[in-house]
Amino acid sequence: MQGDNLPQPSQVVSLYKSKNIGLMRLYSPDGGALNALRGSGIQVLLDVPKDKLQNLASSPSAASDWVQNNVRAYSPDVKFRYIAVGNEVVPTDNNNNAQYAQYVLGAMKNIYNALGNDLSRQVKVSTSLSFRAIGVSYPPSHAGCFQWGRDGYMQPIVQFLASTGAPLLMNIYPYISYKYDTNHISLQYATFTSPSTVVRDGSLNYQNLFDAMVDSVYAALSQAGGANVPIVVSESGWPSDGGFAASVANAGTYNANLVKHVGKGTPRKPGPLETYVFAMFNEDQKTGDPTEQHFGLFYPNQQPVYPVSF
Repeated sequence: MQGDNLPQPSQVVSLYKSKNIGLMRLYSPDGGALNALRGSGIQVLLDVPKDKLQNLASSPSAASDWVQNNVRAYSPDVKFRYIAVGNEVVPTDNNNNAQYAQYVLGAMKNIYNALGNDLSRQVKVSTSLSFRAIGVSYPPSHAGCFQWGRDGYMQPIVQFLASTGAPLLMNIYPYISYKYDTNHISLQYATFTSPSTVVRDGSLNYQNLFDAMVDSVYAALSQAGGANVPIVVSESGWPSDGGFAASVANAGTYNANLVKHVGKGTPRKPGPLETYVFAMFNEDQKTGDPTEQHFGLFYPNQQPVYPVSF
């Protein structure tokens, strides 16, 4: 939504339906978007912005109000699937997030309780992590573990997810790993185009970096007492312009292969892996690295940046 030329919410919903996209992530509650989603059948992953976490963690009544205003007010017309309590707030390596991380678990618990017996069965409460939360990722299937254990945040979060049957939401970007480690990672390994196995981990073979990253998270979950906690990939994508290896060709290759691949799962966990592609549109008001404005599958005029079939 960080653009000054984006389609109206009703047009966006129509575009999703025309492309057979059945899931949507919203990074904060937006009345226009939520009203447009009524009756669409599209399931929603809704974020709680980080600046709300302290209040929600300290006040059950604030959590009840948040759920009432942003979930119950639209349900069941809008099909909520997950609530992400903070995006990349844990780990605390980012100074901007250090002040918020301590409130994630408390906010998760209060939001969960506010959903009540009726909604908590269908709407799972989690938080979305950056891959920076993983301290060791190689070999992927058994050595993965969470970083920043000294902060003490991850183990109780994992235990909460295990107790409520919720998944861990992970943002998985082979693009970023490739960008910062071209000495060890090839473009083919990062874009699902390697012709053969690149990494062998015991009896498991890895032909793409995405699988290796996801399996290192499964290993980390197991070490933290969450062996049965599933993973939902809450972001993955590749920029089409603006910087290193950012091209229409690379982005098209990565995302087309991602969509085809995630139905198979990973070597450690075969089976469909729910995955959200970042992002729907190029956003001309996005700040930070220039590539941030070019992750869209579509231009603001709703024309595809490259062909991807869902």
